[in-house]
Formats: sequence, C-alpha cells, structure tokens
Amino acid sequence: MFDFTLSPEPSKTEISDGLYDVVIIGAGAAGLTTAIYTARDGLKTLILERESAGGLAATTEMIENYPGFPDGVNGAELLDRFRKQAERFGAEIVEFDEVVKVNPLKAGEIEVHTEGEQVYTGKTVVIATGSQPKKLNVPGEKEYYGRGVSYCATCDGPFFKDKNVVIIGAGNSGLQEGLQVLEYAKHVTFLEFLPYTRAEHILQERVKNHPKSTLLFNQQVTAIQGDKTVTGVVAVDRETKKEHVYPTDGVFIYVGYSPYSAFVADLVETNRWGYIVSDKKMRTKVPGLYAIGDVRADNPAQLSVSVGDGAKAALAIRDFILELQG
Repeated sequence: MFDFTLSPEPSKTEISDGLYDVVIIGAGAAGLTTAIYTARDGLKTLILERESAGGLAATTEMIENYPGFPDGVNGAELLDRFRKQAERFGAEIVEFDEVVKVNPLKAGEIEVHTEGEQVYTGKTVVIATGSQPKKLNVPGEKEYYGRGVSYCATCDGPFFKDKNVVIIGAGNSGLQEGLQVLEYAKHVTFLEFLPYTRAEHILQERVKNHPKSTLLFNQQVTAIQGDKTVTGVVAVDRETKKEHVYPTDGVFIYVGYSPYSAFVADLVETNRWGYIVSDKKMRTKVPGLYAIGDVRADNPAQLSVSVGDGAKAALAIRDFILELQG
C-alpha cells in the first residue's frame, strides 16, 4: 500500500536494486512532476535522463507564462526546484545514460535498457523524453555546428557579444531566444520561411520594436557559409526568387522540433510525425506504459501542460499499481 506519512527532509540516495514501481525516462518538467507525485506517494521511483536533468525548459533564460511567477523565472532555476522537490521525496535520478530499448515482459514488469548496458525493471514506465530541435539539413549546418551554428541561444548567446547574428525561424522559440541574443549582439536578423509568424503577439511586438533587430519573411535558407567559423547565411526570397547572403558571426536555428520516440516506435502508436499517442490518462496501448509531455501527440509544447501531463500520469499509475496489488 501507499505511505501517506510526511516525507523526510531532502536527502541523497544511491541507486537501489530490484523492481521499481515507476521508471521515468526523461527528467524534464513532465517527468520530474510525475516523480514528485509518485515518490511522495511512497512509490519507488527512478528517473533516467540522457543528458542533465531539466530538459528544454532549463535552457530558457526567462519563462514568463508559468503560473506563480509574476516577474518571470529563469528556466534552469525553476527546473532545479522541480528536481530538488522530486529528490526530497526519494526519487532516484541517473543522468547521462540514454535509454535504447523498452521491453514489456508481463503485466507489472517492463524492462528498460540503457546505452550504458544497464537494465532497470519497473512495474510501470513513463516516457517523458520530450523533443529535439529539427535540423535544416543544408550545406554548412553540420560542418559549422559548434563553430557558429547553435540550437540554444540561452547557452551560446553570450559568445556573440557585439557581433551580428542570424536567427532562423520566427516562431515562439525563435523570437524568445532571439530576444535573449539581442541582449548581447550588435544586430540580429530573423529569417522566417513562412509569410507570417505564429509566435505570441507580445513576442512579435518586442522583436519588431527592438532597435537592433530585423524580421524578414518568405526566406528559404539554402546554405550556411564559413571559413573555420560561420561567415554568412544564404537564403532565397520565396516571392522574388532572389538569392541573398546575410553576413553573420553566428546562426541559431529554430525550425521546429521532432519527438524523441524512435526507441519505442515499435511498441506504441504514433502519429505521422512520430509523437506518441496516449489517452486522457496518459496511457499508451501497452499496459503500464505511459507517454507525457512534448513527446506526446496533441501536446502544445507548453511547460504548464507538461506539468499537467505528469500529474495525470502519476494518478493513473497509482490506480494501476493498486490493481496489480489486487
């Protein structure tokens, strides 16, 4: 049964052996929220993360639409609080070990295999792996990655102090991260493939009214130029068909995201973009296997929605384990 007594003070625990009640793959907002709930319920909870805990939200300089923070909050700071809260209730976290296989054995027993050749077994497993930035797949992108090409303005923006920067993509991510770069850069040019932007109105206004920014639409990027480091971006105007080279010292790419779901593609139902289909209780078609957060179909990639997904999954897991116990 569940232990509803007050939890002890925060403590560090080493990874334990045996069967876990819950194995969560991914330590972003969704996964950490599930862990907070399940560990607090007295369920033996393990989180596996291929990088460092926090997910994409932790790379965002300022989050302004998460409830409870009227002045906004730094993403890394917020997600660190999530982590500490989960650990306080006894959740165990393994970082920098990527899950490569999920193997359901029977009801209440699912194996999780990692790149580090570890095998963990859970009564339930939660897929909270999120999504990863899409690539342009144009000449120069791969060659100059880390030498002017980046997918994280919060991480690399300070390297471009007083330099010219190009942001490719003018959706929410592109404009929000571009505003962060504008704090350092000499000038930022935003190139958007569409003839408009789907970004939130407040972000559009901030970019349009910024004295160091230029926002251009109908721009199809065809190449990234360089000489040891990035020197320019080649784009074709989709209306005039004219090609133009935008000189730049750095390129940040925000052209959407793709789900991190390939390792379970043969187990679960996905939509045509690879996002995992789960029901209102976050359940996939495999008993005991759940999908939450940005990896889930119909998730609008909002932090508060991912937190809600995590809570829903935890409540469903509670019911599932009670049923296993008979």
